[in-house]
Amino acid sequence: MTLPARIFSSDNTAGASPEIVEAVSRAAAGQAQPYGADDLTAGVRHRLGEVFEREVDVLLVSSGTAANALSLAALTPPWGSVLCHRDSHINNDECGAPEFYTAGAKLVPLGGEDAKIDPGELRAAVRHKAGDVHSVEPSVVSLTQATETGAVYTPDEIGTLGSLAEEAGLRLHMDGARFAGAVAALGRTPAELTWRAGVDLLSFGATKNGTMTADAIVVFDRSLTPELSFRAKRAGQLAAKTRFHAAQVDAYLTDGLWLRNAAHANGMAARLQDGLKALPEVGLLGVADANIVFCRLPRQVTEGLLGEGYVFYHDRWEPGVARFVTSFATTEADVDGLLAAVRRYAG
Repeated sequence: MTLPARIFSSDNTAGASPEIVEAVSRAAAGQAQPYGADDLTAGVRHRLGEVFEREVDVLLVSSGTAANALSLAALTPPWGSVLCHRDSHINNDECGAPEFYTAGAKLVPLGGEDAKIDPGELRAAVRHKAGDVHSVEPSVVSLTQATETGAVYTPDEIGTLGSLAEEAGLRLHMDGARFAGAVAALGRTPAELTWRAGVDLLSFGATKNGTMTADAIVVFDRSLTPELSFRAKRAGQLAAKTRFHAAQVDAYLTDGLWLRNAAHANGMAARLQDGLKALPEVGLLGVADANIVFCRLPRQVTEGLLGEGYVFYHDRWEPGVARFVTSFATTEADVDGLLAAVRRYAG
């Protein structure tokens, strides 16, 4: 009998969808042009154009960090600033990569509930010391979709922030590491959640949701493509055998696999959230629209779970706060096993 999985620290702990593994195996046969000049890469560009209902350019990269850092480098000068939420991944979890690839641009963290940028704070920040040579120049706004707490921006919310950015002459970037989860949660089109709301560049995440080593930069403002292409090569992100990245993303998009995987991950988080909600000893925190659940756990519950081999982030944000992340590979048995353990230690 297979024991329930006990790792809920990240959706990166999951493996890869079988369809994607098979696609990589098929791509290993025969020959293909290198450096993205192959048919598979061209097909992915066309397929993403269909997904987003317009012609786009696509750069395939090996990580979300690369996608974010290269995108921001193309959108801001070294003396510019990137306005982002204080809880965003680019601000907390990328080891200074955005600052490095932009050659020194400054990240300016803003507040807002559920890790969403507050429009009032953004309205002030886009004008703060603009044109003052003694300060960094506000240059780009970066949104995280879904957010680091599992909440999602609606098209109207993105549009409001995008309008504030556009009126001040700033560009709009979206860190879509969990973009599929947001699309699945909202039931809105990818176009409505990106370029129609003002997004210039999207970091299109896939590794958290089924691929092995492939993420992408989707370029809506195609005037940025030449610079991005040089930056990707210079950063070591132009793979000689790009077809293996393309094979993964092609399979990811085929027959709606990306949305099925995301909907499943979201569903498992909802199952976990419903189970925790029934326990008076546990306090749910924030909004879990996608596949991340934050809660407050009694100390004996945290220690009991750790003792049983469960892996999750705890006490990282503040004492007693825990985070559980589900994935496309999480099963109902995995969630039910975790809930049963929480109930045991909650008494």
